[in-house]
Amino acid sequence: MFYSLISVGIGYILDLLVGDPRNLPHPIKLIGKLISRLEVFYRGKFQATQKGETAAGVFLMVSVILISTAIPLVILIALYHISPFAGIAAESLMCWSILATRDLKDESMLVFRHLKDNDVEGARKAVSMIVGRDTRFLDEKGIAKAAVETVAENTSDGVIAPMIFMIIGGAPLGFFYKAVNTMDSMVGYKNEKYLNLGRSAALLDDVLNYIPARFSAFMMILATYFSVGDSREAVRIYRRDRFNHDSPNSAHTEAVMAGALQLQLAGDAFYFGELKKKRTIGDPVREIESEDIPRANKLMYATSLITMVILTLIKGGILFLW
Repeated sequence: MFYSLISVGIGYILDLLVGDPRNLPHPIKLIGKLISRLEVFYRGKFQATQKGETAAGVFLMVSVILISTAIPLVILIALYHISPFAGIAAESLMCWSILATRDLKDESMLVFRHLKDNDVEGARKAVSMIVGRDTRFLDEKGIAKAAVETVAENTSDGVIAPMIFMIIGGAPLGFFYKAVNTMDSMVGYKNEKYLNLGRSAALLDDVLNYIPARFSAFMMILATYFSVGDSREAVRIYRRDRFNHDSPNSAHTEAVMAGALQLQLAGDAFYFGELKKKRTIGDPVREIESEDIPRANKLMYATSLITMVILTLIKGGILFLW
């Protein structure tokens, strides 16, 4: 367990310094391909009825979790048996691939650079790569808002939550979390195609993120004292708007971000060509601007660093006393 703690720390540092390597196979992308292929396989094995699709979704979820967790677990057991250094090296690389701190910053800052260059079409294309909504008709403010919302929400999903799972159970538990989270992002939609098939994955994702979402919000509030943002407003808006979302978890870090930056986030948006009515988060104290994207990233980075330090100290203390 001590080796895993070292590996998480190394993986986090690699993620901050380098981000995801572009020319190497990425484990999370491989999980995505696995989900797509198994979806086709299980749809072919079950009838296209409510019960059939629900059963297919359960089999899909269990299969993806088992494969995504078992493979890295077996690899690490074998490598740690050979040498602790081999195990730490491999697990560090796995932890590196699980975290998305640097990539979240890089992708959102690409949107920022296009906006600063008055390249609205380029910014629209860049933001479409990191959000699920339709971006075709977004103006500059809409693009900036979408980028800030993504940074806020993924501070929990892409950074803090996987960090928590890895601190508890190393890279294998991190892959367990990412498998469920990736399934939710791919099949967890409440539309005709995925309502039944994606229900089990979406429910498990809500369960797994219940504590991390709230812990992430608390860490982000703490980060406002050391980084950008209005701490009092972050607390006020969080208490008021943290449930202003269909998901029980998604609005927590968004509410903190909205309060800290004194912005109004969320609201109505187009998904798959249809307008979806959504509650707003935060107050429109001022209009959003492109500069809010780097501000959001500063708060996200501060949140991740504070969380990493606190969790490492807690886990290290437990291992020392144990």
